[in-house]
Amino acid sequence: MRLLIAVLLTFLSLATLAAQCPDWPPLRAQDEINARQKQIDLWDDSYHRQGRSMVADELYDQARAQLTTWQQCFTLGVSADPLRTAGGSIPHPIPHTGLAKLSDGAAVEDWLKGRSEVWVQPKVDGVAVSLVYEQGVLVQAISRGNGVQGKDWTASARQIAGIPQQLSQPRDLVVQGELYWRLDGHVQANAGSLNARGNVAGLMARKQLSAEDAAGIGLFVWEWPEGPVNLIARIAALDALGFDSTAPFSYPVVAFAEVERWREHWYRSPLPFASDGIVLRQNQRPPADRWRAKAPYWIVAWKYPFAQALAEVRKVHFNIGRTGRITPVLEVSPIWLDDRQVKRVSVSSLPRWQALDIRPGDQVSISLAGLTIPRLDGVVLRSVERVPLEAPNAADFHQLSCWQPTAGCTSQFLARLTWLSGKQGLDMPQVGPGTWEKLLETGRLNGLLDWLTLDAQELANINGLGERSTAQLLNSFNSARQRPFVRWLNALGMPPIGQAQLADSWRELAQRETEQWQAQAGIGPGRAAQLSAFFRDPQVLALSETLRMAGVDGF
Repeated sequence: MRLLIAVLLTFLSLATLAAQCPDWPPLRAQDEINARQKQIDLWDDSYHRQGRSMVADELYDQARAQLTTWQQCFTLGVSADPLRTAGGSIPHPIPHTGLAKLSDGAAVEDWLKGRSEVWVQPKVDGVAVSLVYEQGVLVQAISRGNGVQGKDWTASARQIAGIPQQLSQPRDLVVQGELYWRLDGHVQANAGSLNARGNVAGLMARKQLSAEDAAGIGLFVWEWPEGPVNLIARIAALDALGFDSTAPFSYPVVAFAEVERWREHWYRSPLPFASDGIVLRQNQRPPADRWRAKAPYWIVAWKYPFAQALAEVRKVHFNIGRTGRITPVLEVSPIWLDDRQVKRVSVSSLPRWQALDIRPGDQVSISLAGLTIPRLDGVVLRSVERVPLEAPNAADFHQLSCWQPTAGCTSQFLARLTWLSGKQGLDMPQVGPGTWEKLLETGRLNGLLDWLTLDAQELANINGLGERSTAQLLNSFNSARQRPFVRWLNALGMPPIGQAQLADSWRELAQRETEQWQAQAGIGPGRAAQLSAFFRDPQVLALSETLRMAGVDGF
């Protein structure tokens, strides 16, 4: 039975991995992996050697995790050590252990099984440091570096008021903690990390730290390796020595529900620092002489939902709106932001897409605007293979183009129909984009008003339209004929007129000169030219004649 379970788990693991594996030939896989490793190496070097963050931490984590997956897919080696350029010349008295990150709630539940005396704290988003005291006096501050050796930050640390320069007792000790950027009332769910970690890393990398910058840096002590065995006792002793208390951010937990509640609480509540998740730690841990520079078993992290997610571009669609505006839309691999799954994101405009040059295979960063609307933040990584794309020519599409579904015009034509039946136009019940797409697929719409001549028999022959749907559709079509003249003008796409006066008939409006339109209140030269062109366009005139023959009021 155990063998069967092991085989099954292995099969499921391989199946999951296969689902994440790109369908690449070996040569391209090698090129893509090499390119990704080169970019991550550049990020690592910039952050650890220069104190400059070139990419958001969560995007970095996702990019590195994806690289590891690719390497497993194609059995092409392992990722280079991200800390290989981070080490300095100063040895840590006690190694920094690092922190394993759990992927989801299920992993957290598994970690909790069989453990007792577990505590939860917010995971402060800053830079790690060792502080060495002799006889209660700060003698050395060491950057985390590679966990074994770091850089000498002592001169800068002496300028930071948040770091006690002299303890209340003349003790020799080493503490490990996080230097963070002070943020008053910071709500992570709303504001994100604001590059707080990168800001502190950059300041500490400088040769001199100004008084103003030093005042903005705080210290969260998360470990006293040789301190009291019990966490409560450690926190109390550190408070007595003069360190800022971590007691308000340390709570015992037993069940997963408690862990989940604290994670949600700190994610959405004001804190004095940026935090990118929570930390779970056992009350008991091994003696300090057994610590190594790798993730230990007694402490883990569970990060917050991504504020920015890395998504692979699968396709680029060019949507053409009613007025001819071209909006590129990216179809991406499904990602989760907060509790929302995102599969598509707008690039906003054709010029922006051209500037970003986004192609299938590229990795883009997506966040939520206003906590609901997917927003493209930018391109993070480019695919080695640049898939050729032919974008629509912006000059071919405008307010008077695509009155028929000819080649290249389907998108704008459907947008015109959707506007026509929408609340801005004729407000036709039960008629939306899906209705028009279905009718267009049957070949029954070769012009904007062809639906006026459809009868019950024609509609009944369309797959997916039952008797009730046919009756509702006919009723909507017939009721549209009775809409007022002004509603029909809006439905056809007349440019906005503001407070200008409209005549009661199409003939009178079509005879107005540009100067007459401009004489109307609120109509400038540009809008006057648009109105004049609209009422004189041959396609629009043909539509007006169709409506006159149909007996629509005003035409």
